[in-house]
Amino acid sequence: MQSKNIQLATLGGGCFWCTEAVFQEVKGVEKVVSGYAGGNVPGHPTYREICSGLTGHAEVIQLTFDANEISYVDLLTIFMTTHDPTTLNRQGADRGTQYRSVIYYHNNEQKELAEVILKEMEPYFDNPIVTELSELPKFFEAEKEHQNYYRDNETQGYCSFVITPKLAKLRSLHADKLKK
Repeated sequence: MQSKNIQLATLGGGCFWCTEAVFQEVKGVEKVVSGYAGGNVPGHPTYREICSGLTGHAEVIQLTFDANEISYVDLLTIFMTTHDPTTLNRQGADRGTQYRSVIYYHNNEQKELAEVILKEMEPYFDNPIVTELSELPKFFEAEKEHQNYYRDNETQGYCSFVITPKLAKLRSLHADKLKK
């Protein structure tokens, strides 16, 4: 049996409830934690503070994944195709800097791979990609009620109308990368 190659990835694709639900279905992803990163205020921010748009934080997810099962490149490809990386500070009706598209890299290898993916994906979109690429600042875990949000609230309106279609897109585009 091959040993695991556990790594972290931190991504922001708008509302963290959406990106969390997407990556919980991806094989090789062992854990998904919703949180905040990239802000400019001291201390651990709250969801209410993040929603004000004044802290500079983005809603992000931090993935723990086994790189022997899924590559960082595959994770980025899934990320780029399950949200709109061409809208600045917005995903659908969610608007504000907290909803920006961002890849926070953990090391130089992730940075270099992300640069390649961003360049390779550009021709597939009608508008320029505006995804921010930055070194991971401090990651703050979101409050308990924001963890496993879709799984716990699947029939809630936002989940039904926003997240469920994203999951359908994921299943259509990346069926070979999903947990059985």
